Amino acid sequence: MRTFILFLGLSIISFSADAQIGKFLDKVNKSELGKKILGGDELDISGGLKEALQVGVEEAVNRLSAEDGYLESPYKIILPEEARKVVDKLKIFPGFSDVERNLVEKMNAAAESAAKKATPIFTDAITSMSFEDARKILFGKEDAATRYLDASSRQKLYEAFLPVIQDALDEVNARTYWKSIVEKYNSLPFTSAVNSELDNHVNNKALDGLFSLIEKKEQRIRIDVSERTSPLLKDVFAQID
Repeated sequence: MRTFILFLGLSIISFSADAQIGKFLDKVNKSELGKKILGGDELDISGGLKEALQVGVEEAVNRLSAEDGYLESPYKIILPEEARKVVDKLKIFPGFSDVERNLVEKMNAAAESAAKKATPIFTDAITSMSFEDARKILFGKEDAATRYLDASSRQKLYEAFLPVIQDALDEVNARTYWKSIVEKYNSLPFTSAVNSELDNHVNNKALDGLFSLIEKKEQRIRIDVSERTSPLLKDVFAQID
């Protein structure tokens, strides 16, 4: 009799545990997170990540391509160290007192012109994102989406920016101006010759500013519900809250 009662008790416990597990699994299956884990709603993840990146891109491009967008921002492009060495030497000569200010204004104006070309290149990289990419990004580091965009679009952006930056620098005579400064500096006694190119520096700094702004937007969307401005963003990023 004792054995029968013990067997009956264990059966009831086992049945109860199985029922609880079954209810739990059923709840998971019906939940939004369960759908994502089981692959039942693939488009939501990739769509949400793409929307988040597009929002970040639009904000970054609109901000930095505006007049003084770089110049009056934390992403202001300053002279490279080698150029500052040249400028410091020449400040004492007549006609060269405003060299640094003039060059910085010209470089930032060039970057602002180039930034206007960025959106379609970013969009191509965003639309090519796979569901597997999106899954890894969503549950990855807080800058995972920006790093994906950097890896998939920076080289194309660099190539697209370079002629625009060169043209913009030439429009304000910046490259010729800088070349004359370097030639003056190189003619001084006891100085080492320096490179007269600014293009690469301006290009890379312009891109760094864009990606930095996109990264900040991604981080805000990840941690701040109020930054999720569409139902899709709310649904997808709720999975990491």
